[in-house]
Amino acid sequence: MKKSLTIHDIAKMANVSSATVSRVLSNSSYPVSPELRSKILRIAKETNYVPNLLGKQLKTKTSMTIGVVIPTITNLFYSSIILGVEEIARKNNYQVLLCNSFQDPVLEDKYIQAMFEKQVRGLVISSISSDKKQLKHFIDMGLNVVAFDQKMEMEDVSQVDFDYRKGGYIATRHLIGKGHERIAYVTAPLDRPSRISIHEGYLTAMQEAGFEPIVQEGGNETYSGTYEFENGKDQTRRLMERGVRPTAIFACNDMMAFGVVNELSTQGVKVPGDISVMGFDGIDFGQMMTPPLTTVLQPTYEMGRLACNMLLDVLIDGKKPEAGVMLQPKLLERESVADLR
Repeated sequence: MKKSLTIHDIAKMANVSSATVSRVLSNSSYPVSPELRSKILRIAKETNYVPNLLGKQLKTKTSMTIGVVIPTITNLFYSSIILGVEEIARKNNYQVLLCNSFQDPVLEDKYIQAMFEKQVRGLVISSISSDKKQLKHFIDMGLNVVAFDQKMEMEDVSQVDFDYRKGGYIATRHLIGKGHERIAYVTAPLDRPSRISIHEGYLTAMQEAGFEPIVQEGGNETYSGTYEFENGKDQTRRLMERGVRPTAIFACNDMMAFGVVNELSTQGVKVPGDISVMGFDGIDFGQMMTPPLTTVLQPTYEMGRLACNMLLDVLIDGKKPEAGVMLQPKLLERESVADLR
């Protein structure tokens, strides 16, 4: 394997100092004659020279890379957010280093540490960890953080928040408005702020209507590329075994809702003819399934763009971090909910 060229190699070929080569290749304002500048650039091009950006970052203590940590890229909710982050980063000549925590808080901490060691000074994160000691340590050392999806009650952390409680309330009220009374809520473990808030919205709507809540909660999470889908199937199976058949099932996210529909189909239950299904997230695949999924829309792409803009405002312009913004839910009415009125 060939050894990578350095500015010292370019300097020898051009018969100049390494400092001169560095000034030319970094487009410094330091005066270098047009002829010499042209010669150095020609040699760099002919030899396919690739600059050592990490070395430059270590020397200048600057970085054009931002980090992103998410629970899993297999959930299209996060994929859409990443696209929004990348759009803004690219427009500002920043690169994105993406890490999946695979629902593992220990791995999440390892990724955050690795990023900081690589001179990454800006982080966009959906944190699943309940212990924020390490993150707080890196923030104190200069790491700039914007959180999304899961709320983080920490100083110096900007937040792109979403009104999950209102979303859960809107979804349940829609089902009630369609004449449903036995409305079940199936959810992954209620151990994250977003899931807890959706659940609270569901409970409030059911209690206001005078209906008995029916909650089916999943157990401990183990990483799988299809975890949410499989969990939706599993919790639906358990729900149906409880004896009291609901007229509607509200899932805590769209991926789980896909699993709900799949399991109901396996059992010969028609959607929405026999049981209606409501999702939460508004990912694009929901409109491609049969029947198209009624759901609560989260503006995921915009969420990613906002998070990256907030981070770059601090990194580029030195602005004081924003406390945060709260995005609002919107009902997407499709064809998976029957009208029982």
